[in-house]
Amino acid sequence: MKRTILNIIGWLAVVLGTLGVFLPLLPTTPFILLAAWCFARSSPRFHDWLLYRSWFGGYLRHWQLHKAMPPGAKSRAIVVTLVTFAFSLWLVKILWVRFLLLGILVCLLIFLWRIPVVDAKQQK
Repeated sequence: MKRTILNIIGWLAVVLGTLGVFLPLLPTTPFILLAAWCFARSSPRFHDWLLYRSWFGGYLRHWQLHKAMPPGAKSRAIVVTLVTFAFSLWLVKILWVRFLLLGILVCLLIFLWRIPVVDAKQQK
């Protein structure tokens, strides 16, 4: 029963994390880390798929080794976050929703800024 629940939570996290790539209010990274954690405890097959065959695999393996983002990933994440939020702010006409989006944007940028980046020396 426990394995089934962890598998369901893991796949739900993969779906939400994938949606988070395109939707600014869903954070991708925590959902993918949750999926990796669930699959590590419930299904070696799904865990291996997530680490070695999915689009997120390289980032997850890097996180497991270094507990940091690879070089260049932080700047790409910040740019994508800014672009998607700018688009959302342009579409939304309700003032309080714009302020809510700006608050979420500030929190996400602070979160991204605080994540360490592995330099070339550490990677080798």
